[in-house]
Amino acid sequence: MALKAIQVSIVRILGNVPKKPSVTLRSTTVPKGAKMLQPPWKATDFMVVGHRGNGMNALTSQDRRMTAVKENSLLSFNRAARFPIDFIELDVQVTKDDVPIIFHDDVILFEEAGHINEKQVTNLYLEEFLSYGPQREPGKVGKSLFRKAKDGRVLKWSVEDDDSLCTLQEAFRSVDPRLGFNIELKFDDHAVYREEELTHVLQAILQVVFEYANDRPIIFSTFQPDAAQLVRKLQCVYPVFFLTEGGNQIFDDMRRNSLDEALKLCLASGLQGIVSDVIGVFRNPSAIARIKASSLALLTYGQLNNVPEAVYMQHLMGINGVIVDLVEDITKAVSDFSRPATERDESSCDSIEEVRRPKFSQQELTFLLKCIPERIQQ
Repeated sequence: MALKAIQVSIVRILGNVPKKPSVTLRSTTVPKGAKMLQPPWKATDFMVVGHRGNGMNALTSQDRRMTAVKENSLLSFNRAARFPIDFIELDVQVTKDDVPIIFHDDVILFEEAGHINEKQVTNLYLEEFLSYGPQREPGKVGKSLFRKAKDGRVLKWSVEDDDSLCTLQEAFRSVDPRLGFNIELKFDDHAVYREEELTHVLQAILQVVFEYANDRPIIFSTFQPDAAQLVRKLQCVYPVFFLTEGGNQIFDDMRRNSLDEALKLCLASGLQGIVSDVIGVFRNPSAIARIKASSLALLTYGQLNNVPEAVYMQHLMGINGVIVDLVEDITKAVSDFSRPATERDESSCDSIEEVRRPKFSQQELTFLLKCIPERIQQ
């Protein structure tokens, strides 16, 4: 399993974060289990990361696997842990009373008195946030959750195996400790944040991480460039990756608009890696060499990562890992193509088991790398 230990050189180490800490925190206290690491940070093997646990919920999908279990829940995290994955990705926001909770969307949609209402997640106090959806307390009924689809429809958030909303602290306490956490620091794309606001949110999250992580591997990631820089300044124990759409969408902040801008931000801020939409990488495969030459790790996310052949292509291209929804299928595929081309069956000295994997000659691989960007543009 990749990343058994995370090591970073210590310039500033965050120890116990007070309730209202100052912007600059210095401590010589290293959290239990944290390793001092000499950059560059490296993933030792091809990594598989479970997206929001065992996969995101796509309520309009005809694939039942996309609504099998509630995303970003303890049930989903521990279901993903049944498979040989390295990390789960989870989305962390902070409530109005400074509690880090796990929820992807900026707003929460719920039914009350026959009407669908919505509230900004970060404007909720913890007690209200936990009152939505299934309740852990016997006999207690939570407000029904809804979700807006990409086509604008508002749908009831129905899954086969539902579960309660949860906090980051609960995840640390209840999820298989061997499983690493890729903590995505969630911020509203349409909001403008002051440094003091970002710092306050990040310190609330870091307080929980440093108290409960122990020896669990941690990666921080975020689409918010200033937050990426700040979390790197506030601590040097855990690696920080910058999330980017790789040019698939254009933002006012230029730092978010391409792989090359992401690379510049990482090098200027001492970050350890990039997490890109896989389409952005396939459109610009030459960026991989520049990222690798800069000693940065590169992970990808996106629907193509649920296709074994696309994952295998990334393995061949030198990408360090993939964030996936179909955890069982992709871990099986990665296990197959990560094994030697042939393996001897232990039950027979003579039989040779041939490992099934996509087969590409060097000529075919070169051709595919040229074709992929053109096909994606169409």
